[in-house]
Amino acid sequence: MAEKWRLAIGKIRKGLAIKNAEDNGPTKKDQASSDTLFDGEQPTLEEIRSWGKSFDKLMRSPSGRKAFREFLRCEYSEENILFWLACEELKKETNPEAIEEKARFIYEDYISILSPKEVSLDSRVREIVNRNMVEPTPHTFDEAQLQIYTLMHRDSYPRFINSPQFKTLAQIPEGVSASGSTAESPSN
Repeated sequence: MAEKWRLAIGKIRKGLAIKNAEDNGPTKKDQASSDTLFDGEQPTLEEIRSWGKSFDKLMRSPSGRKAFREFLRCEYSEENILFWLACEELKKETNPEAIEEKARFIYEDYISILSPKEVSLDSRVREIVNRNMVEPTPHTFDEAQLQIYTLMHRDSYPRFINSPQFKTLAQIPEGVSASGSTAESPSN
């Protein structure tokens, strides 16, 4: 796992070009690497730091979701955000045949107990999804999506904002939490 962290942080350091909040210009970037964490427009340092204050802001930001997904991949729980994103895509669908096809793929990929990417749902929500699959709609997975969103918010998000990966992105010094308070080192 330490190796995965090292690679993820290396990827961020090599490829990330974020706008400096003070001058709105890009910060220095390793020109030898074309591998970037973010595609398209780079988030500002202010935006990145806002992710540490609000899970909703993180999840509304395409760049925030990408950084969080990279973190979840290192924690072996990437299926949670992939499921959440698939549900968001399903909600945009209007074609009934496409809705049914996408719903079946989501079910097979994330809900089925035979799936290697199965998300953790309680029996009540699993039963709701099974009933909804009789006639899938864009909202077939709403209860499951909310449960996984809540799981990520309560479980993975606190670890993400205190991770070296996020602190590197947000340019937060070691020993300082995402909220700005200094961490006391435990005495042994």
